[in-house]
Amino acid sequence: MSSEIINIDQNQPINWPTTITMGLFHVGAIAALFMFSWPVFFATVFLYWVTVGLGISMGYHRLHTHRSYKLPLWIERTFAVFGSMTLEGGPISWVATHRVHHQLSDKPGDPHSPRDGKWWAHAGWLLTGEAKHNNTKLMGKYAPDLARDPFYVWLNNYHWVPLLLSGVLLFAIGGLPLVLWGICVRVVFGLHATWLVNSATHLWGRRRFNTRDDSRNNWWVALITFGEGWHNNHHAHPTSARHGLAWYEFDPSWILINVLKFFGVAKGIRAAKVSSAIAEREAA
Repeated sequence: MSSEIINIDQNQPINWPTTITMGLFHVGAIAALFMFSWPVFFATVFLYWVTVGLGISMGYHRLHTHRSYKLPLWIERTFAVFGSMTLEGGPISWVATHRVHHQLSDKPGDPHSPRDGKWWAHAGWLLTGEAKHNNTKLMGKYAPDLARDPFYVWLNNYHWVPLLLSGVLLFAIGGLPLVLWGICVRVVFGLHATWLVNSATHLWGRRRFNTRDDSRNNWWVALITFGEGWHNNHHAHPTSARHGLAWYEFDPSWILINVLKFFGVAKGIRAAKVSSAIAEREAA
């Protein structure tokens, strides 16, 4: 079924609109290096946490895709808006692609498996062929829960609007340096961090569970993705809100979910557990 989403034929022509857009953001990120300041840097780190930490890790992935916990609807939708600011597409498209990835992980039809090439898994799958993964009607077949909500349909169709508005706001606050850092650097770093989950965590790392795919636990990917790098744990327990299963597997998103639980905000949390014996054997 994933052939409807993307043609896994790597001989497809380059998707120039997507490629040019990605290239411009990378140029902007390089230009930002010549306009460094600590206030702008720390603002960018905060925005990275909001968009990738809350928007992608806690939002698009653990909440919207796997429904591993519940939040009030207004917070759920807010997280989706944050996720749309990463240039990773709208919530319906992101969720649908990821659900197909889990169903066909490292098998024919997986949208981004390293078995089809390391670069393909990292970014190539986005830069070639027709960008069907941005088709709301098509992708809604694989994310019907979101497709039934008019808000998510609108956000998927106009996922670029929050990013554009945030750029205007940042320019008003801090001029061009804040735009280049808060938009270009943040987006480019976030894209590659997320893409590393698709590529690196299916290539390098340790396997605690004998899953039917190539998923691995990769600590350095986990560090830059708020715990998403504990990918073998995740593929073994995809509906778990907890990805870092051992005490030494740092999982900031799981920590924040527990904070929200303490204040009565997060409910219905599903979490996998691993015995201390397993953790101790791996650490030894």
